[in-house]
Amino acid sequence: MKLKNKAAVITGASRGIGEAIARAFAREGVDLLLVGRNKADMENVAEHVRGLGRKCLVSVTDVTREEEVAQAAEMAFEAFGKIDILVNNAGIGIFKTIQDISADEWNRVLAVNLTGPFLFTKAVLDAMIERGQGQIINISSDVGTRTIPRGSAYCASKFGLEGFTGVLAKEVRKLGIKVGVIRPGLTATFFAGNQPDDPETDGWLHPEDVAEAAVYMASASRHALVDEIVLHPTIQEY
Repeated sequence: MKLKNKAAVITGASRGIGEAIARAFAREGVDLLLVGRNKADMENVAEHVRGLGRKCLVSVTDVTREEEVAQAAEMAFEAFGKIDILVNNAGIGIFKTIQDISADEWNRVLAVNLTGPFLFTKAVLDAMIERGQGQIINISSDVGTRTIPRGSAYCASKFGLEGFTGVLAKEVRKLGIKVGVIRPGLTATFFAGNQPDDPETDGWLHPEDVAEAAVYMASASRHALVDEIVLHPTIQEY
């Protein structure tokens, strides 16, 4: 258990990929702050985590609001005395043609998927640099490096996240901070209106697949950097 007694913040942790990462990290001995919008769902995850003997807090936070992000980070620092790992997972998708998507919808997708990771990174980075260690994992998408029809806002947000991740990695690598990105393909979650048990999702990735990748990335020795992991469902060719 290379992650035992580390402390992590996971955004978008109420269900799907975020929930799976929380459960996987807890099994590895990590104390957690779960960040999301649905308190009841996060409390269910937290109950499971506590059942594994780990500390777990819940913060109802809008990741696009700087003051709320700062308060969530401070909650983790007060409870754990540190933040070893930040997982920027919170994300939304609105899939419409460029003609049909509204400016408000466009701005909302970019705010959650791109500004959110920026704000949480800002909130934890100084403390990580002071300690000379830390891990930031950004959950992107396979469409962070390619495009799809009706995906203008989502692709733009994930392309932006890829650029942000690359710049961040260059700025903090020599300061002892590891930065990595995980790019899942189609994943069977509730994202974008999908139902995990729909026949349409048969053969897609499962949230646990992404969680395993996050554990692997965070568990690399201090001499090794895993800076990107790409996950494709076996049913689809790219």
